Amino acid sequence: MWPRVALEAMMTILPRTQPPALSLPLARGGTIDDLELGTGADGRFTLMVFYRGLHCPVCRKQLRELDAELDALREAGVGRVVAISMDTLKRASISIEDWELSRLPLAYGLSEEQARQWGLFISSGFKKGEPELFSEPGMVILDSDNTVFWATVSSMPFGRMPIKAIIHGIEYVTEEKYPARGVVAP
Repeated sequence: MWPRVALEAMMTILPRTQPPALSLPLARGGTIDDLELGTGADGRFTLMVFYRGLHCPVCRKQLRELDAELDALREAGVGRVVAISMDTLKRASISIEDWELSRLPLAYGLSEEQARQWGLFISSGFKKGEPELFSEPGMVILDSDNTVFWATVSSMPFGRMPIKAIIHGIEYVTEEKYPARGVVAP
């Protein structure tokens, strides 16, 4: 039997609903607000990638792939992309440098409360180099009206959706006028 309290405590981001407000600084300057999330300019969709932080080698691989595929994402209709973590400015800046991220905007300073509002799992660090608390990975795609189109979260560092699969999915939903799914909630 599932622990009912744990299940009820999980916040769920539902498709076709407004997500929680989110305003964070970007490691290269400016704020996430400058990206005009979900407005539809330069593409219908906004892709928000929540990553664990500098300590995560799986995040490094994912964000490098994301950085390399920014043009393909734009061609598919994703006008804005941002990676978000609970890291500090120092750790986000090191990620940009060490991971050789040339264009991908990195937002930092996500609070535990904000992470929970976005339905992310929270872990406590136990290995060298891990912060005291950090969020586990997740992805959210916002539609042009700033509602959630698609969302996925993980409680572990692995099992993430490949960027090329997201590109193909976006192309499909655009061509087929496919609506956001998963709106029937308990």
